[in-house]
Amino acid sequence: MLKRFLFISLFFTLVFNCTVTEQPEFVGLENIKVVNSTIQSITLSADALFNNPNDVGGVLKTDDLKVYINDTEVATVVADEFDVPSKENFKIPLIVTVATDSLIDKKSLDGLLGSLISQRLKVQYKGNIKYKVFGYSSTYSVDETQELKIKL
Repeated sequence: MLKRFLFISLFFTLVFNCTVTEQPEFVGLENIKVVNSTIQSITLSADALFNNPNDVGGVLKTDDLKVYINDTEVATVVADEFDVPSKENFKIPLIVTVATDSLIDKKSLDGLLGSLISQRLKVQYKGNIKYKVFGYSSTYSVDETQELKIKL
Protein backbone atom coordinates (compact mmCIF):
# COMPACT_ATOMS: atom_id res chain seq x y z
CA MET A 1 0.00 0.00 0.00
CA LEU A 2 2.82 2.41 0.88
CA LYS A 3 4.59 1.57 -2.39
CA ARG A 4 1.45 2.40 -4.37
CA PHE A 5 0.99 5.70 -2.51
CA LEU A 6 4.62 6.71 -3.20
CA PHE A 7 4.27 5.81 -6.89
CA ILE A 8 1.06 7.87 -7.27
CA SER A 9 2.60 10.79 -5.35
CA LEU A 10 5.70 10.73 -7.53
CA PHE A 11 3.59 10.57 -10.69
CA PHE A 12 1.49 13.61 -9.77
CA THR A 13 4.54 15.55 -8.62
CA LEU A 14 6.21 15.02 -11.97
CA VAL A 15 3.08 15.84 -13.97
CA PHE A 16 2.26 19.04 -12.11
CA ASN A 17 5.85 20.33 -11.91
CA CYS A 18 6.59 19.95 -15.64
CA THR A 19 6.03 22.98 -17.81
CA VAL A 20 4.32 22.00 -21.04
CA THR A 21 1.93 24.78 -21.90
CA GLU A 22 4.50 27.49 -22.54
CA GLN A 23 5.15 28.06 -26.17
CA PRO A 24 8.82 27.93 -27.22
CA GLU A 25 10.00 31.40 -28.14
CA PHE A 26 10.89 32.08 -31.78
CA VAL A 27 13.92 34.39 -31.55
CA GLY A 28 14.36 34.99 -35.29
CA LEU A 29 16.40 34.07 -38.34
CA GLU A 30 20.14 34.56 -38.56
CA ASN A 31 23.05 33.55 -40.77
CA ILE A 32 21.09 33.95 -44.01
CA LYS A 33 23.69 33.32 -46.67
CA VAL A 34 24.48 31.91 -50.07
CA VAL A 35 26.22 28.58 -49.48
CA ASN A 36 26.90 27.80 -53.12
CA SER A 37 26.13 29.46 -56.44
CA THR A 38 26.64 28.16 -59.96
CA ILE A 39 25.09 28.90 -63.32
CA GLN A 40 22.59 26.07 -62.66
CA SER A 41 21.59 26.67 -59.02
CA ILE A 42 21.89 28.76 -55.88
CA THR A 43 21.91 27.13 -52.43
CA LEU A 44 20.74 29.29 -49.54
CA SER A 45 20.84 28.61 -45.81
CA ALA A 46 19.52 30.27 -42.67
CA ASP A 47 19.17 29.33 -39.00
CA ALA A 48 15.82 29.65 -37.20
CA LEU A 49 16.59 30.35 -33.53
CA PHE A 50 14.31 29.18 -30.70
CA ASN A 51 14.27 28.99 -26.90
CA ASN A 52 12.25 26.18 -25.29
CA PRO A 53 11.51 26.82 -21.57
CA ASN A 54 9.45 23.60 -21.28
CA ASP A 55 10.50 20.43 -19.48
CA VAL A 56 9.45 18.46 -22.56
CA GLY A 57 10.39 18.77 -26.21
CA GLY A 58 8.08 18.61 -29.18
CA VAL A 59 8.25 18.75 -32.96
CA LEU A 60 8.72 21.63 -35.40
CA LYS A 61 7.67 21.53 -39.06
CA THR A 62 8.68 23.98 -41.81
CA ASP A 63 6.24 22.92 -44.55
CA ASP A 64 4.64 26.38 -44.86
CA LEU A 65 7.89 28.34 -45.20
CA LYS A 66 8.52 29.85 -48.65
CA VAL A 67 11.66 31.43 -50.11
CA TYR A 68 11.44 34.45 -52.40
CA ILE A 69 14.25 35.87 -54.49
CA ASN A 70 13.73 39.38 -55.86
CA ASP A 71 10.03 39.15 -54.83
CA THR A 72 9.42 35.93 -56.80
CA GLU A 73 8.51 32.73 -54.94
CA VAL A 74 11.16 30.20 -55.91
CA ALA A 75 11.03 27.40 -53.33
CA THR A 76 9.46 25.89 -50.24
CA VAL A 77 11.74 24.85 -47.39
CA VAL A 78 11.47 21.07 -47.25
CA ALA A 79 12.88 19.53 -44.09
CA ASP A 80 12.16 16.57 -41.88
CA GLU A 81 10.33 17.22 -38.64
CA PHE A 82 12.77 18.65 -36.13
CA ASP A 83 12.80 17.28 -32.57
CA VAL A 84 12.74 20.13 -30.07
CA PRO A 85 15.08 19.72 -27.08
CA SER A 86 13.69 20.55 -23.62
CA LYS A 87 14.87 23.55 -21.59
CA GLU A 88 17.33 24.71 -24.23
CA ASN A 89 18.17 27.30 -26.86
CA PHE A 90 18.38 25.64 -30.25
CA LYS A 91 18.44 26.35 -33.97
CA ILE A 92 16.94 24.70 -37.02
CA PRO A 93 18.93 24.80 -40.26
CA LEU A 94 16.82 25.97 -43.21
CA ILE A 95 18.55 24.99 -46.46
CA VAL A 96 17.10 25.31 -49.94
CA THR A 97 18.54 24.90 -53.44
CA VAL A 98 17.00 26.99 -56.20
CA ALA A 99 17.47 26.31 -59.90
CA THR A 100 18.52 29.58 -61.56
CA ASP A 101 16.12 28.99 -64.45
CA SER A 102 13.23 29.15 -61.95
CA LEU A 103 14.23 32.76 -61.27
CA ILE A 104 13.43 33.79 -64.82
CA ASP A 105 9.95 34.94 -65.69
CA LYS A 106 8.67 37.99 -67.55
CA LYS A 107 8.05 40.15 -64.49
CA SER A 108 11.37 39.41 -62.77
CA LEU A 109 13.73 39.29 -65.75
CA ASP A 110 14.86 42.91 -65.28
CA GLY A 111 15.42 42.32 -61.55
CA LEU A 112 17.34 39.11 -62.19
CA LEU A 113 19.59 40.74 -64.81
CA GLY A 114 20.23 43.62 -62.42
CA SER A 115 21.02 41.13 -59.64
CA LEU A 116 23.43 39.19 -61.82
CA ILE A 117 25.22 42.38 -62.85
CA SER A 118 25.45 43.71 -59.27
CA GLN A 119 25.91 40.17 -57.87
CA ARG A 120 23.25 40.85 -55.21
CA LEU A 121 19.98 39.06 -54.51
CA LYS A 122 17.06 40.10 -52.31
CA VAL A 123 16.23 36.91 -50.36
CA GLN A 124 13.11 36.58 -48.24
CA TYR A 125 12.00 33.71 -45.99
CA LYS A 126 8.25 34.04 -45.41
CA GLY A 127 5.61 31.74 -43.95
CA ASN A 128 5.00 29.65 -40.86
CA ILE A 129 6.84 27.18 -38.67
CA LYS A 130 4.55 24.88 -36.67
CA TYR A 131 5.23 23.48 -33.18
CA LYS A 132 3.42 20.46 -31.71
CA VAL A 133 3.65 18.65 -28.38
CA PHE A 134 1.04 16.32 -26.88
CA GLY A 135 -2.16 17.94 -28.36
CA TYR A 136 -0.85 21.49 -27.94
CA SER A 137 0.24 23.34 -31.07
CA SER A 138 1.27 26.84 -32.08
CA THR A 139 2.42 28.62 -35.21
CA TYR A 140 5.30 31.07 -35.63
CA SER A 141 5.14 33.66 -38.36
CA VAL A 142 8.42 34.24 -40.22
CA ASP A 143 9.12 37.21 -42.50
CA GLU A 144 12.82 37.99 -42.88
CA THR A 145 14.43 39.74 -45.87
CA GLN A 146 18.10 40.27 -46.58
CA GLU A 147 20.30 41.34 -49.49
CA LEU A 148 22.96 38.74 -50.24
CA LYS A 149 26.07 38.84 -52.38
CA ILE A 150 26.50 36.04 -54.90
CA LYS A 151 29.46 34.81 -56.92
CA LEU A 152 28.75 32.96 -60.16
